[in-house]
Amino acid sequence: MSDELFSLADRVLSGAHSGEQVEVVVQCDRETQVRVYGGQVESLSSAESQGVGVRVVIDGRQGFAYAGTLDPAALDEALVEARDNAGFATVDEHVGLADPDGVAVPDLALFDPALAATPAERKVALATELERAVLGADPRIIGLESADYVDVMSEAVVVTTTGIRTASRDGACYVMAHALASDGDETQTGFGFSVGRDPAALDVGAAASDAAERATRMLGATQPRSERVTVVLDPFVTAQLIGIIAGTLTGEAVQKGRSLFADRLGDEIASPLVSLVDDPTDARAFGASQTDGEGLACRRNDLIRTGVLDHFVHNALTARRAGTSSTGSALRGGFKSVPSVGCRAVRLEPGDLDQDAILGRVGDAILVQSVSGLHSGVNPVSGDFSTGAEGVRVRGGQRAEPLREFTVASTLQKMLRDVVAVGSDIEWLPMAASGVSLAVADVTVSGGS
Repeated sequence: MSDELFSLADRVLSGAHSGEQVEVVVQCDRETQVRVYGGQVESLSSAESQGVGVRVVIDGRQGFAYAGTLDPAALDEALVEARDNAGFATVDEHVGLADPDGVAVPDLALFDPALAATPAERKVALATELERAVLGADPRIIGLESADYVDVMSEAVVVTTTGIRTASRDGACYVMAHALASDGDETQTGFGFSVGRDPAALDVGAAASDAAERATRMLGATQPRSERVTVVLDPFVTAQLIGIIAGTLTGEAVQKGRSLFADRLGDEIASPLVSLVDDPTDARAFGASQTDGEGLACRRNDLIRTGVLDHFVHNALTARRAGTSSTGSALRGGFKSVPSVGCRAVRLEPGDLDQDAILGRVGDAILVQSVSGLHSGVNPVSGDFSTGAEGVRVRGGQRAEPLREFTVASTLQKMLRDVVAVGSDIEWLPMAASGVSLAVADVTVSGGS
């Protein structure tokens, strides 16, 4: 479909005036959602969206407009509106479109035609199979809040008067269940999921097992005493944590005074065990992409190397303000928005120990298996960190009783320095970060007296 999208973008670009920069993004998306309950389809929806976003830069002023259709008249109107909107913008000497930088677009297999060819009946069957598997996973499972199948496919092109002409295509699907477990008067919930590029890659059994295990593991949990202790973060929790850290390592966060690492390039900010990378060229990551939101090739960016802060990520605007080059890190929420900046596929470089081996090494600890309110509990300027959590006591390297209703508190700076083990158990998750088990010493756990 790229040829058709390029043709539409070229139509808009042909209307550019002398002395102005014009960027055209044409995008088509398709999404399917299936939810079952009691072995029957509760809801099934399939939606398609398509449209164009147009940016115009004239004399340091930027205007933007979009159309939620590919009708030629609407495309022409979007260019006129973007040009008019630029007249009301504030002058910024750094505003401008991205320029080609010579980095080749990676050849990534991010779309499997089998996803588009999968019939609705198969998608319903996967959700139904998941519900049945969760209910049969443990006698304490009394029901499900939901059992879903979801897929998303997207194709987009970016064409500019500065010489950018790139296309990207990706797709992914997942099954997810939220289970209910009961023991006496106590009820707990838990989720499980499986993600893939096509339905054949989904592991319904693993998703069901995870949902049942997460729902049942907190039955009988107690509140721990308050103490300072080593915590071991489950991969899903680590992914959320490093996603927040990566958010402080963008040019925008630095320039707006929202990063505690603003003046720390080249400084040792973490344990030598910590190497943090953003690599959207790794097709295993579900945030992988061939191009960024401005049409530049995606590339690997090393953020922290063996504890030393090495890079901030930039789009064209923040790079100009910083006197540097774009790192191919422009993000876009679709054709209806202008580019921001951020990480797509951040991860810690794995160590050589799995979770069991890490628990054996630390001996006595708390394994944190889920957190709540993490984003609201972290101050990206001061680094203060506080979040509600659930998990398991670790004694002598072995998992013991479940724990709940406690708070984990520290600072991002201290947690990075106090990393004592990075796991080898990388999990590729449906978010902008992947996770590994992570052991952090001397963390405050606030529970009961």
